[in-house]
Amino acid sequence: MNELLVCFLLLLLPVGGRTDGGGGGDETNYYAKLSGVIIPGFASTQLRAWSVLDCPYSPFDFNPLDSVWLDTTKLFSAVNCWLKCILLDPFNQTDHPECKSRPDSGLSAITELDPGYITGPLSSVWKEWLKWCVEFGIEANAIIAAPYDWRLPPSMLQQRDLYFHKLKLTFETALKLRGGPSLVFAHSMGNNVFRYFLEWLKLEVAPKEYTIWLDQHILAYFAVGAPLLGATESIRASLSGVTFGLPINEGTARLMYNSFGSSMWLNPFSHCCKSDNLQWKKYFENKDETDRKHKYKCEESKKCSDYSIWPNWPTDLINIEVPTFRGEKAYPTIEDMASQTTQNATSSPTSSSSRNMECGRPTIMTFSPKEVSDGTLFDAIQEFDPDSRRLIHQLVTYYQGDPVLNPLTPWDRPPLKNIFCIYGIDSKTEVGYYFAPTGKPYPDNWLITDIIYEYEGALLSRSGNVATGNASWSSGDGVVPYNSLSWCKNWLGPKVNITRAPQAEHDGSDVQVRLNVDHEKESDILPNMKRNPRVKYITYYEDSESIPGSRTAVWELDKANHRNIVRLQVLMRELWLQMWHDIHPHAKSKFVTKARRGPLRDVDCYWDYAKARCAWPDHCEYRYAFGDVHLGQSCRLKNSSSDLLLEYLK
Repeated sequence: MNELLVCFLLLLLPVGGRTDGGGGGDETNYYAKLSGVIIPGFASTQLRAWSVLDCPYSPFDFNPLDSVWLDTTKLFSAVNCWLKCILLDPFNQTDHPECKSRPDSGLSAITELDPGYITGPLSSVWKEWLKWCVEFGIEANAIIAAPYDWRLPPSMLQQRDLYFHKLKLTFETALKLRGGPSLVFAHSMGNNVFRYFLEWLKLEVAPKEYTIWLDQHILAYFAVGAPLLGATESIRASLSGVTFGLPINEGTARLMYNSFGSSMWLNPFSHCCKSDNLQWKKYFENKDETDRKHKYKCEESKKCSDYSIWPNWPTDLINIEVPTFRGEKAYPTIEDMASQTTQNATSSPTSSSSRNMECGRPTIMTFSPKEVSDGTLFDAIQEFDPDSRRLIHQLVTYYQGDPVLNPLTPWDRPPLKNIFCIYGIDSKTEVGYYFAPTGKPYPDNWLITDIIYEYEGALLSRSGNVATGNASWSSGDGVVPYNSLSWCKNWLGPKVNITRAPQAEHDGSDVQVRLNVDHEKESDILPNMKRNPRVKYITYYEDSESIPGSRTAVWELDKANHRNIVRLQVLMRELWLQMWHDIHPHAKSKFVTKARRGPLRDVDCYWDYAKARCAWPDHCEYRYAFGDVHLGQSCRLKNSSSDLLLEYLK
C-alpha cells in the first residue's frame, strides 16, 4: 500500500506549497483545510505486547511495547510464546493470562508491520506513502491514522478500547484543527469498521443532527476492495486455515484465526437476509440475554437462490463430504475394509453386507451464504468439528446479538455526499470449496478436496474442469468475489453514465462512453463495450442525479489484485484528478473528464525506444540530471503540470 495516499493527500498541501509535476495553481485554499483519515484492513495494524513474558528455550522474551504483530524473529524462535500474545479467548475475547497485546497508535502503527532491513520492505504498508507526503510538503497534522485491534468483533472494539468514540473525536479534532472535513479511505475490512461506525454514530447524536454531523466532518468516502457481502476465503480460514504467508502450518493458522471474534465479520452472507433496525441500546437494561438478539429474516424466493441472478453466489459456497456412519465406523481400518471386500465377493448383490457398503457412501452436505450467516453450517458439523461450538457462540453473541446492528446484513448506501467504490475485477477468485474430514484431531480435521474459482466469466475447479453454477460476466479481485465487491452498484440510481478508458496514459482514441444507461435496483450493470485483450481498462459507473447534492461512483480496474490495488499508480492518479477537479472553483462537470490522460509528474515520462525520444513529446523532454542511470530517468516534464491539469476541468 505504497502510493495511493498521495492521491488525496496532495489536496492537503498548504497554499503556495511546491507542486513540481504534481499540480496546483488554483485560487482556492479550501483543499488546505482537508484531512485524510486512514482505516486499514484486516491484519494491517501493528500489535504490541503489554506484558512481561519469559520464553523458555528461546533467547527472546516479550516485554512491554515489543512488537507482536508482526515480529517474525520471535515467531521463528518462540512460536508458543508468540501464540500466547496473539491468541484471544474465543468465548469472551480476553487475552491470554500470561500475555496481552494492544494496537499501536499513530502513523507508526500502519507503516511497517515488521520493521527491519530485510523484513521492513516485505511488510511495508503505508511507509512509502508517508515519504510522498514529506516530498510534497504535507503537514503532519493532515494525515491521521485510525488503527484498531483487528482481532476483535465490532462491539468489543467499542467495549474494550472505545474505538468508535475515539474515531468520532478524531473527525471532530480534524475539523477544528484544519477547518474542513475529512477524506475517509478504507481498505478491505476497514470498510466494515467504517460501516459500523456510521451505525454506532446514530446512537450517539440526535437523529436530526446525524446527517448534519456527517456533512460537516466527512467530504468523501473511498471504499477500496470492500467485501460488502463477505469473502469466501474467510470460510477457508475458519475450517482449514490460511497462513497469510507466515511460517506456520495451516492447523496453527486455523487455531489463531478462530480465536479472533473478527473472523465472522468477513464471512459471506446473502443479500436477501436482513435484520430489524431497533435501537438496541435503549432496551439493554433489565433485559434477558436472549432478548438482545436481532431478528434475522431471509427472503425465500428464486431471486435469492438462482445462481444466474446477481448478486447471488455463482455456485454452492460450501460442500462438505461426511461419512454416513458415525464414530469409529466412519474411519475403518485397512483390515476392516479387506474383510468387508471379501464378504461382498462371496455374497449376493442383494445381501445385507452389500447394502451396508452402498449405504456407507459419504454424504454431501451443501451450504449457501445464508446458511453460513445464520449458523446452520456450524450447527450441522458440530459432530465432526469441536470448534463449531466456539464459532456458534461468536456468531450469536457478537453478530446476531450485537447492540448496534448485525454486520452480516447487506449495506444500503450510507448518507454521505460523495462515495467512490473502487475494486479490481477479472482475477482468479475462490467462490466455493469441497471439504472432507481427515480423521485427524482438531485443528487438522478438515481437508480441502477441491476449490471452485470464478475467472473471466467461467467457473473452474482446481483441476481446471468446468464447475456447476452460473458465473457472473466478470470475476473478483483474487480474494473477494465479484458479487460481493459489486454490491455497491446497488447504490447507483436509475440512470448511470458509463465510461471505459485504458489504465495507462492515453490520447482518448480508445475511450468509450454510454450515457443515461437504465439501471434497476438489485441488478448488475453490464458495460457492453468493446475491449482490446491486450489493454487493461478502468470502467467508471457514475451517478450525480438520483440524490440531489450527492454523487456515487463505482470504478472497476482490470486485473487489480485485492491486496495490491492500493499500490497501483493508476489509482493514485485517478483519485488525485477526481479530487483536484472537485475542489477547483472552475470545474464545469460533476466528475473529472476521462477524455485523455497525460503525464502529471516527472516519473510519468519515459523513453520511447521505437521513436528514439521521450514519449509524450508535447509534455515531456529529455533533460539529463546527474545520477540518471537510464534514458527514462532523464525524461522529465517540460513545465509545471498546471496547464495540463486545466484540461481536466472541462
